[in-house]
Amino acid sequence: MTVGFLGLGVMGQPMALNLARAGTPLIVWSRTAGRCAPVAAAGATVAGSAAEAVAAADVVLVMLSGPPAIDEVLATVPDLRNKIIVPMGTTAPGYSTALGERIRAAGGRHVEAPVSGSRQPAETGQLVAMLAGEDADIATVRPLLAPLCRETVRCGAVPRGLLMKLAVNVFLISTVTGLAETVHFAEQHNLDLDVLAAVLNAGQMASAISRVKVAKLLAGDFEVQASIRDVLYNNLLITEAARTAGIASPLIDICEALYAETAALGHADQDMAAVIRAVQARTSAA
Repeated sequence: MTVGFLGLGVMGQPMALNLARAGTPLIVWSRTAGRCAPVAAAGATVAGSAAEAVAAADVVLVMLSGPPAIDEVLATVPDLRNKIIVPMGTTAPGYSTALGERIRAAGGRHVEAPVSGSRQPAETGQLVAMLAGEDADIATVRPLLAPLCRETVRCGAVPRGLLMKLAVNVFLISTVTGLAETVHFAEQHNLDLDVLAAVLNAGQMASAISRVKVAKLLAGDFEVQASIRDVLYNNLLITEAARTAGIASPLIDICEALYAETAALGHADQDMAAVIRAVQARTSAA
């Protein structure tokens, strides 16, 4: 079975590399052509267009930057007969539902597979995918994701995969924001930040994400794994879904304000740990 892969950005490129290195018959396309070279070197075929990649594939994994990019690309591929289209990024649940209807109208099938994890888990094949769609289609897609994912979890019908991803992101975003405030609090009290890291990393709250982000915060290393821009976009999706359902979202509302402030300070393309800049700015203004 040939897999197509559309979009080789921060997450997409390492994901496609893992597929190629696992020996998956793979054809890739990216709007930034230079990003295809490492994947081609690992054994993938490079398509001249998205339409060419889709035409050659049985299952098409989509890791484009968002709905406008997805719409633009799929508009060039009107015939999706015998294709399973698998968006793996995060979009609004309502958009995903409408996208599935368009895919089916073009003769294709649709499986949601948003992933939890940033660039590092993408590089090491440790993502977690939340699958939604028809059981038969999920059964086809699931084994293809093994080189990318530590776990693949069935979530039901579309858009329950994306709703699950948004629920998970409430925890992720509030956790990293809390860590940033923790480091700022300790710093302002002149505590030894290495001791702080040792305590956090030894305690019951420690996790893979907390260890990575604490190290970045202490080093002032904001090289992007998940950018402020992308986290703010995800945060907005969560608050939109909460408002639509009439759900209170007090923590994520505060996070939204902080990530928006961080972006306004000029850090939109830095890692989400840079949210500490907004916390620091609030302290300076107090």
